[in-house]
Amino acid sequence: MAKMRAAEAAVKILELEGATTAFGLPGAAINPFYAAMRNHGGIRHVLARHVEGASHMAEGFTRAAPGNIGICIGTSGPAGTDMITGLYSAMADSIPILAITGQAPVARLHKEDFQAVDIASIAAPVTKMAMTVLEPAQVPGAFAQAFHLMRSGRPGPVLIDLPIDVQLAEIDFDPETYQSLPVHKPVASRAQAEKAIDMLLAAERPLIVAGGGIINADASDLLVQLAEILDVPVIPTLMGWGTIPDDHRLAAGMVGLQTAHRYGNATMLASDFVLGIGNRWANRHTGGLETYRKGRKFVHVDIEPTQIGRVFAPDYGIISDAKAALEQFVAVAEERRAAGTVRDLSGWVEDCAARKRTMHRRTHFDNVPIKPQRVYEEMNKVFDRDTRYVSTIGLSQIAGGQFLHVYSPRNWINCGQAGPLGWTIPAALGAVAADSKTNVVALSGDYDFQFMIEELAVGAQFNLPYVHVVVNNSYLGLIRQAQRAFDMDFCVQLGFDNINHQDTVDTQPGIPKGYGVDHVQVAEGLGCKALRVTDPDLIGEALVRARTLASEHKVPVVVEIILERVTNISMGTEIDNVGEFEELATTSSDAPTALLLLD
Repeated sequence: MAKMRAAEAAVKILELEGATTAFGLPGAAINPFYAAMRNHGGIRHVLARHVEGASHMAEGFTRAAPGNIGICIGTSGPAGTDMITGLYSAMADSIPILAITGQAPVARLHKEDFQAVDIASIAAPVTKMAMTVLEPAQVPGAFAQAFHLMRSGRPGPVLIDLPIDVQLAEIDFDPETYQSLPVHKPVASRAQAEKAIDMLLAAERPLIVAGGGIINADASDLLVQLAEILDVPVIPTLMGWGTIPDDHRLAAGMVGLQTAHRYGNATMLASDFVLGIGNRWANRHTGGLETYRKGRKFVHVDIEPTQIGRVFAPDYGIISDAKAALEQFVAVAEERRAAGTVRDLSGWVEDCAARKRTMHRRTHFDNVPIKPQRVYEEMNKVFDRDTRYVSTIGLSQIAGGQFLHVYSPRNWINCGQAGPLGWTIPAALGAVAADSKTNVVALSGDYDFQFMIEELAVGAQFNLPYVHVVVNNSYLGLIRQAQRAFDMDFCVQLGFDNINHQDTVDTQPGIPKGYGVDHVQVAEGLGCKALRVTDPDLIGEALVRARTLASEHKVPVVVEIILERVTNISMGTEIDNVGEFEELATTSSDAPTALLLLD
């Protein structure tokens, strides 16, 4: 039996379980683990500037490709507590990441040692397992169990806390005979599939709601196949965006209070049956349940047993991995089609397409300062259908959800439930680290961008190029819009007169008076390239230039676009009561990048 330090066994298991990349920061209590990684030499390490940033990088890495599991590493004490937001975000969106922390020696855990904290207890509510390993011989089993849990059932994060003396202890471990624990996922039965499909076929105006569970299961092709066999329109959720290409004839738009399309909401309200797969009926998708549920039946498929009936009781529930369920659904649907029992839904499909052709918001504005809608129009023109977008929260993300186009799974990377400010930069870096061949475009408001702006230096140091579009209105725009209900505009203005302001910086327009932070200079100081745009007709040119600079210099490139200070983006309290603050599109020229142009 081979003898090695427990930390060396842990690193070897990472390799055997398929880990290739880790994001983190070394420190005294985790240095034995770092020494083991150095000796191993097979796991790339990206040095973050903040441990929360490392956790979001791990999320971006996982979300970028099927089967990925991002790793984040930190020392004892605040490193673990800094990871909690990343663990919460991963847990909420069913994203497997492995957090590894150092810890004080076992004998000192109750003695208030420097940076000793019970991180396992702190992390327990936002992980599938959080464990401080007290016995060195438990290390291999703990890591095996971590990967088993991350992959089984509803995916999610795990934290393993390693006291420094546990890392250093010598144990018996044979990597030649190591074996991953079997993964368990519930599978829909044939009878369940038949009942669900027959319920759908009995409906006159059915829809499929495609959630993020389909992307997690790598089952988007099966979803599209099912929709095409039955000729049923598909509504992707925010987390399921990309499961069906936006320009597919059966893509019926997103539904919700914020990241939604007018035609998507109208189609949901016109439906009489909904098959939800791998979704959780999030409140920003449904709005009030009375409105959302009225006049329609629901079938809900989810991998997590307790998710069925959590938000509302469906007419029929199936506990199953999305891929396993879709395989059964496709088989049953093909049989029904062969038997000639599939309902002709061409009229319903055409009704959905008619809404998609006519119910557009306007995007073409020539205003200066720039209206945000114009930004997304120009992004649609410049970035191709293989672009991977990364965004987190705010009016920028909401408007992106209303106006951008996504054509493939994992090309919209978004933390859907937690929505932590600052998530976008590190998540984008993690996505680039996972897949350098796909062009990544991040989207932030100025406040999200400022939260973890230091992580841009990581992209410069490790040559992780992407384009970051920053729409700057120098405001907490989403919060200001929410404050309208309280008749106030309080503590949400970020603007100030920057004493370093110049009218021009080289050949670029300077930061306008009252807009405060000069993001171009900050980004350049962190080793990146940056451009600023104040004229709507120059947005496209700047985006093209940014893409070229990213390719040439292999660093993040920031495109800061100066917006009007106050803009209200479409949103509401019910899916039949979404407020429109701008005039709607009436001609094709009002919305020139719409998926189906106005008649």
